[in-house]
Amino acid sequence: MIECPRDVGQGADVAQPLRVVHIRSQMPSRPASWFPVLALALPLGVTAAQAPEGSAERARFRAQRLAMVEQQIAAEGVADTATLRAMRTVPRHEFVPPEYVARAYGDHPLPIGYGQTISQPYIVAYMTEIVRPRRGMRVLEVGTGSGYQAAVLAEIGGRVYTMEIFEALATSARARLERLGYGAAIVRHGDGNDGWPDAAPFDAILVTAAAGHIPPLLIEQLKPGGRLVIPVGSVYGVQDLILVEKDAGGDVRTRHLLPVRFVPLLSGLR
Repeated sequence: MIECPRDVGQGADVAQPLRVVHIRSQMPSRPASWFPVLALALPLGVTAAQAPEGSAERARFRAQRLAMVEQQIAAEGVADTATLRAMRTVPRHEFVPPEYVARAYGDHPLPIGYGQTISQPYIVAYMTEIVRPRRGMRVLEVGTGSGYQAAVLAEIGGRVYTMEIFEALATSARARLERLGYGAAIVRHGDGNDGWPDAAPFDAILVTAAAGHIPPLLIEQLKPGGRLVIPVGSVYGVQDLILVEKDAGGDVRTRHLLPVRFVPLLSGLR
């Protein structure tokens, strides 16, 4: 649990009034055995996203998504239309363990195994808006988790390259994204500190785990005119969400956005 500004649009002053926000904080680990299929009281092999139009189950989840966006995201200052549309569309309940489906659209993160979490919906939307998403942009995500952030970026129309250090999470996220129709998100098991050089340069890079410093290879792989957003700081304290911008000449500037708390950015394959 951390505090961050209530009004956190681009250029927000972090001295503004604060509200409580939960962001990928350390939560109890659980096995990843749930990942291949989520039980949602639907016919075997049918996901909520694929349920027949008019299905009561599908309608209920859609109503929860709309309320999530209205009450937790738009009401807190996120205004980018592409981001809001994607958050209204991507079925977040498909990216959480079955026992947490009833809480999938709440204003909090949820555990997904291996000491990792799916981030609070607000912070997913905020980080998406910050990189100025658009159709056709090339995006690197470091920290796939269950694949939710990658799905949001793919829903907008980005070509997403997403890296996950835990092989089991990478494997399950890949299967989930393909099953839900987000084949534009390509998942790789790897160390995100190294980036994805054979797919670079990127229009945007999102890092969803806290680093002690900004990895130099990620800055190198950012396209001139691109944006990188990353939490930086100690895992034992509050970190800063940093925006890195590279200009047309290759010069880099950084800007502090808001205080956050994320799980640590790990190194070495697992």
